[in-house]
Amino acid sequence: MTATAEAPRTLAALNPLQQLRAGHLPRRLVQLYAGLALYGGSMGLMIESNLGLDPWDVLHSGITKHLPLSFGTVVIAMSFVVLLAWIPLRQWPGLGTISNAIVIGLVTDLTLYLLHTPDALWLRIVFIASGIVLNALAGALYIGAQFGPGPRDGLMTGLVRRTGLSVRLVRTTLEVSVLAIGWLLGGVVGFGTVAYALAIGPLVHVLLPIFTVRLDHPARTT
Repeated sequence: MTATAEAPRTLAALNPLQQLRAGHLPRRLVQLYAGLALYGGSMGLMIESNLGLDPWDVLHSGITKHLPLSFGTVVIAMSFVVLLAWIPLRQWPGLGTISNAIVIGLVTDLTLYLLHTPDALWLRIVFIASGIVLNALAGALYIGAQFGPGPRDGLMTGLVRRTGLSVRLVRTTLEVSVLAIGWLLGGVVGFGTVAYALAIGPLVHVLLPIFTVRLDHPARTT
């Protein structure tokens, strides 16, 4: 994580009440919901490219093949299923966590209603490339607002804290597992899946420090 000219910008480990008392609330709320809306839109672009999805969305798309539910509804339902796993990990969801679980699914369904898969391959490539870049920007916006991790990221960090295993191992295990299950259910795996895996980390690494809001009263930082 990079530093600004004034001081390093870091993510603070805050409980839900501290998140609301940490200052810059109007700016952080706007940034949170703009990021979540953009995230849902970026997911819609990737889905309509029909060139592959990120691991969790491969799982979501696989579930839609077997249940009469929209993609966004599955995203919301799975978010709350994942949140149940937070209970034994003794984690508290923040405003950003609950908002993530709801807003992204709603905006994804709206985007899918407005967009359709293009016939031209070049345009589908534009969709997947734009979706990946916008997804990284969206993630940096909502994470940088510091209202708590999304359900899936919180599952990862909770497992890291409780097991003592590395972030790399836990994240890789989770994503390979959900990718495999999604693929077995008929989820969309392709070029976009590989492109997302290669690009999302470096993009978020560059963008997150730019959009991380400096808090007035930060607690322990990560």
